[in-house]
Amino acid sequence: MSRDDVRRYLVTYDVAQDRRRTRLAKELEHYGDRIQYSVFLFDISPAAMLRLKTEILDLVDAGEDSVLICDLGLKSEVSDKNFQYLGVERPITDDSVMIF
Repeated sequence: MSRDDVRRYLVTYDVAQDRRRTRLAKELEHYGDRIQYSVFLFDISPAAMLRLKTEILDLVDAGEDSVLICDLGLKSEVSDKNFQYLGVERPITDDSVMIF
């Protein structure tokens, strides 16, 4: 696995119960940046994303909650300039931090 394999993912969720929502948010914060209340940005390997999906499924109620995962492509091909903020801009961690 090399730095070239790292992909950028946008993850957002709609979780009904406060406790599940809080637990999910805390877990997601281990993987990347919270850029909105229920939106996260990750630069991680596909293997790490697979582990994260398993963890998400353990935390949510599949009959009531929704998690959307968008694969934005290879990190090396996705620039922070692709993101536009209207209002308060949230910092995005530099590309030196990656999870494999």
